[in-house]
Amino acid sequence: MTPMNWLDQIKWDADGLVPVIAQERSSGDVVMFAWMNREALARTEALGEAVYWSRSRARLWHKGEASGHTQTVHEMRLDCDNDVVLLKITQNGHEPDQPGIACHTGRHSCFYQRLQQADSVEWQAVEPVLKNPEQIYK
Repeated sequence: MTPMNWLDQIKWDADGLVPVIAQERSSGDVVMFAWMNREALARTEALGEAVYWSRSRARLWHKGEASGHTQTVHEMRLDCDNDVVLLKITQNGHEPDQPGIACHTGRHSCFYQRLQQADSVEWQAVEPVLKNPEQIYK
């Protein structure tokens, strides 16, 4: 009996995608959410760097290909339902001793907005821009 291919154990959605959470290994920060298809996940495993499926561009996207802010993958985990992948990563490409930039807005994390309740309920940016995106994407 042949062992099952590790990619076959994933419950892919109707579009052949699986949601992926990128969590920084050192801080525990969730820095981004993206999608992968089989090829992206296989390339991620082979390269040791995150490769995602860009739904807007309809192509593979090696994280950092334009910005230089790559993600070194230390560990891949699959949730209990086999339908979400967690990557434990190091976010690369910023100043030494500074948090890496994962977000295209120049922030450490894509999850930089928090729901605030004051006079009204609204989303407010609560994380700083570490580098102007115009300087990142030339």
